[in-house]
Amino acid sequence: MAEKLYLTDSYLKEFRARVTAIDGNRIYLDKTAFYPSGGGQPSDSGTLVDEVGSKSAVIADVEKSGNEVAHIADEGHGFAIGNSVLGRIDWERRYAHMRYHTALHIIDGVVHRDYQGGITGGQIYEDRARMDFDVPNMDKAMMLSILEKAQEVVNESHAVSVKFLGKEEALSIKELSRTDPGNELLRKLDTVRVIDIEGFDMQMDGGTHVANTREVGSISMLSYENKGSHNKRVTIKLG
Repeated sequence: MAEKLYLTDSYLKEFRARVTAIDGNRIYLDKTAFYPSGGGQPSDSGTLVDEVGSKSAVIADVEKSGNEVAHIADEGHGFAIGNSVLGRIDWERRYAHMRYHTALHIIDGVVHRDYQGGITGGQIYEDRARMDFDVPNMDKAMMLSILEKAQEVVNESHAVSVKFLGKEEALSIKELSRTDPGNELLRKLDTVRVIDIEGFDMQMDGGTHVANTREVGSISMLSYENKGSHNKRVTIKLG
């Protein structure tokens, strides 16, 4: 099983690892800082280089493969099992994903705290992010108010930390997993990874985040869409 360094350190830009398996252009390592796509967050991209610099690969995509992580090279690479490699992630892309992911958690936290409803979906991009809502009587004016409140949280400079909880402790925290109201997924886990926006909101989550809400910057609305009585969509951009 690969050691997933991104779960404990979102700011790790490079790392050393060993190739454990090769399947065509899919490279498997004993440890990795590359985030695989999941939970609405795209994968990282970057490079792998061997210890003497004679072999390299541009990693265009990263996927989960059971308990392993597949680093997908965009062309031939020449690596072999046992090679030692230096991995470097595309930091600008990763950091953009981190900022948007934390912004979406803050918006979700405001909706959970102040409104009767919830989040039904979301997607992060490098230059924007969207969220879908099921909130009674939501309209564009309400959405703008939600974003204003979210901006207040950003400006309050809350620390953002990663915590690992045992199953029983996690189950004792109400609505820790809002997209899984019956806690079916949570009950399958022995250890639950949680993102804690300290003093504001706590959610079960597997993605990467900034260390302080102030890193999110300014939140603006690119678009608001009414996609049905139970589905309103906002697209945001960070400044």
